[in-house]
Amino acid sequence: MLSKNLEKREQFLNVKEDKLSLKAKMILLFCGMVIGIINGFFGGGGGMICVPILQNVLHLEDKYSHATAIAIIFPISFISSIIYLLTGTLETVPLVTVGAGVVIGGIVGSFLLKWLPPKAIKVIFAIIMLLSGIRLVI
Repeated sequence: MLSKNLEKREQFLNVKEDKLSLKAKMILLFCGMVIGIINGFFGGGGGMICVPILQNVLHLEDKYSHATAIAIIFPISFISSIIYLLTGTLETVPLVTVGAGVVIGGIVGSFLLKWLPPKAIKVIFAIIMLLSGIRLVI
């Protein structure tokens, strides 16, 4: 499975030529725009879209796709939060209190990601996405 994913990733990225093809760049740019729009519009959630894109388009393994999604979402979230602050749609009390919990949880989660087996990560992610979807419908 791992070698199959690496082979697909190499084909997509044209690793042998050590550069991205124009088609690959356009696909990644489009995917990035979709993730950015979703994250900016909903004030979060871009990671839920980013992870499957990284897995299915770039064929990254679970751990790498989750870690990369966090790194991608951070600047988007930071810029969006500045825009929300400037437009007066940001509440400071939840920002500080919930934000502190998010920082602590993010640190714990990043260590868990390193130690959990890929199958457990997949199951946890699927459960969270399923519960989120059910919550949105109800």
